[in-house]
Amino acid sequence: FKGLIFFLKKLFKFILYFCVTIIVIWSMESLNINSFFKKNINPLKAKIMYFMIGLSIIYLVTNFLYDLITSVKII
Repeated sequence: FKGLIFFLKKLFKFILYFCVTIIVIWSMESLNINSFFKKNINPLKAKIMYFMIGLSIIYLVTNFLYDLITSVKII
């Protein structure tokens, strides 16, 4: 029975990661990332930074929501 609860928690976190990833990708499309960097910067560096910012936001939002839900005992 403990294994089933463990599996359901991991499945919930996976679904939460998936939903947050879709929302973050959708919302980051509206950013003009080139305006944040100095002139004549390598575009690859800007893309890598954009990717890292996206991963950071996905991680932070997912863990915040998961901790919020588990601490309130919604699940």
